[in-house]
Amino acid sequence: MSEARPLEAWLDGAFVRVDEARVSAFDAGFQHAVGLFETMLARNGSVFRVHAHVSRLERSARKLLMVESLQVDAVAEAVQQTVTHNRLDSARVRLTVTGGALNLRVEQPGRSDPTILIHAQPSTPTPERLHEEGIRVVVADDRLSPLDAGGGEKTIDYWMRLLSLQKAGAVGASECLWFTVSNHLAGGSTSNVLLVRDGRLLSPFARGEEPEGALPSPVRPGVTREVLIELARSHGLPVELRPLDIEDVLGADEVMLCNSGWGVLPVVSVEQATIGSGSPGPTCRMFREELDAIIEQETCYDLGPRDDPTTAPG
Repeated sequence: MSEARPLEAWLDGAFVRVDEARVSAFDAGFQHAVGLFETMLARNGSVFRVHAHVSRLERSARKLLMVESLQVDAVAEAVQQTVTHNRLDSARVRLTVTGGALNLRVEQPGRSDPTILIHAQPSTPTPERLHEEGIRVVVADDRLSPLDAGGGEKTIDYWMRLLSLQKAGAVGASECLWFTVSNHLAGGSTSNVLLVRDGRLLSPFARGEEPEGALPSPVRPGVTREVLIELARSHGLPVELRPLDIEDVLGADEVMLCNSGWGVLPVVSVEQATIGSGSPGPTCRMFREELDAIIEQETCYDLGPRDDPTTAPG
């Protein structure tokens, strides 16, 4: 039996073996966590809603003065090429864009050449029992501030979120719920949160959805969250975007977490409190089935032959 072909990453316009991918020790991402990332799902060899992911990153990069511009179509093509080049059918794909050379960033803010790294690996299915039985979550010790300019952006500064996940795992929980300094619901460490109560779908405002005059939201506008909101509206389920607190969470009929990796997961308890009946609810089950169908529909087509990109889409 022949050895498996080594996975290759796309780094600044060229494919290189993952174990040989290198960035400069002076890269602003390595030195000061100046960077953004997107995690995407590929199925049937195609990346689901890749343009939505890359467009979100591009908006954040401009807003945070990380780069002057990023070619969305070219980056999206490079993301897809990474999956195709590695001959992956189902994959977890990560796009990381950092601020590039640190000295150039200091001399000319916003005018550096970014480092762009894309890698894909075979996806690992979420254990079925988590969907069937639901998960327990705890509340994070830390709080998010609406005055943090990067609070609603997907930056690579993820240490505190990962630390909260470690703490959750130590007490047998699967995720952490984060709240703001005003004790309003923000999201999970790695996910968006949606509630169902009295036949309505509830969500905190994401960054960019706030009403006029409100403080910026530290909630990240998730791509999967957007799909679920689309689904709710298509079924005539009223959607309310508004500030939510712990009483809204504990009084919900259903609580669910969503991201591109696991799709949608039901929450059956928060700390020691049971949510709803203590079992996954019908809305979450419907969302899971229909989200899966949408992903299958949007990725199940013949991509045709593609050439490897050879220039960096900076």
